[in-house]
Amino acid sequence: MKQFGLDRRTFKILLAGYIIIALFGALLLHSSWAHTTPIDFLDAFFTSTSAVSMTGLVVKNTAVDFTLAGQIIILALVQIGGLGYMGIGLFVYILIRKKVGFSARNLLKESLFYPSMDGLFKFFKKVLLFIFTIELIGAILLAMRFALEMNFKKALWFGIFHSISAFNNSGFTIFEHGFIAYKHDIAINLIITSLIIIGGLGYFVLVELYFFQRKKLQNLSLHTKIVVVASIFLIFSSTLIIFAFEYSNPQTIGHFSFFDKILSSYFIAINYRTAGFNTLDMGHLHDASLFFGSLFMVIGGAPGGTAGGMKVTTVMVLLLYAYWSIRDGRVRIFGHEIPRETISKAFIIAVGSAVYIVIAVILLSLLESKFDFIALLFETSSAFATVGISVGNGGTLSLCALFSDPSKVIIIIMMLSGRIGVFAFLLSVFKQDKAIHLKFPEGKVNL
Repeated sequence: MKQFGLDRRTFKILLAGYIIIALFGALLLHSSWAHTTPIDFLDAFFTSTSAVSMTGLVVKNTAVDFTLAGQIIILALVQIGGLGYMGIGLFVYILIRKKVGFSARNLLKESLFYPSMDGLFKFFKKVLLFIFTIELIGAILLAMRFALEMNFKKALWFGIFHSISAFNNSGFTIFEHGFIAYKHDIAINLIITSLIIIGGLGYFVLVELYFFQRKKLQNLSLHTKIVVVASIFLIFSSTLIIFAFEYSNPQTIGHFSFFDKILSSYFIAINYRTAGFNTLDMGHLHDASLFFGSLFMVIGGAPGGTAGGMKVTTVMVLLLYAYWSIRDGRVRIFGHEIPRETISKAFIIAVGSAVYIVIAVILLSLLESKFDFIALLFETSSAFATVGISVGNGGTLSLCALFSDPSKVIIIIMMLSGRIGVFAFLLSVFKQDKAIHLKFPEGKVNL
């Protein structure tokens, strides 16, 4: 798609790279020393894909079915997925002071959603510093809390694992029943959600906000302003929706105190959008909560970070286009006009995502007719948006653990495509037609 200034080959290499890493991870997880209970190769590949795509859907219990070595492999795959495998490769190149070629730099640019080649390495070094600093702080805070009920060595490991998992929005946990035991714990809830939010903002936004103290508000980029405003709105609205629908549900938050209802609603709302942790059995939520949860998952987080979905910027551009089209047709916000190219790309992402999810849900409905439609929609949205939250079975495994092998393959494809983004996935899969220079007559269509 020359009109978007994008190289299909770059996206094909990115997709192929993640598939290769997922296969390599599956081989490691399939090894006898990595698991405590039998695991077939498809389940190992599913787990590896879920980790490298930072999804968190699980067909095996990470806490019970994998050894410490297996858990370390899963965590390494999550970190590779969060930084991007090109980022890991270039990190090594920087350490050994090797020169990096143009192709490698271009792959890094696309994987980080960085706007240009200018200042790419400088930006990448800042990203590395941010990632390791935030994950270290999160690990220390979590370890301090966990140390109140477990020995220091175990608390440190649990702190490191969940800090990396939360920042990368993956949702993997080494607690057998997730964070259900901590549903009333303010410290755990706030630390985990803070890490998720920071990771979901995107690296470009994080770097720019870090230097915010040196800038005036109007000097922030349009991208950062849109991401921050949209994220705040989605956090408040999703929390309010969960609170309203689940307020009287005795199986979720109905018997909680008013404060704990707000806390649990907030935790679920944050994890709806980008991560996959749970403090409640999601299978007990009302259908309305699951429907809106699917919607928030598909919207996702910000580009260039650890979140999946269509991205908040895509949704904002479409809403702005609908609003300004009714008025004068010039799409603008915060004193800037949105280019037509950006609007066209947003439409492709939105339509592609909708069609993609519908096809997947139809296939799963045919293959897994024993499950409710809303549960399949929720699971599909979770895989597509690389969220990882699931109605599951008692908060232990994801619903897809009960799927047939063909259905698991569908979820794997959804997770891989969700990692590089639906736009990049479509460019990778479909061949480009030759340019047509003929001019066709206009045809009117009634709407």
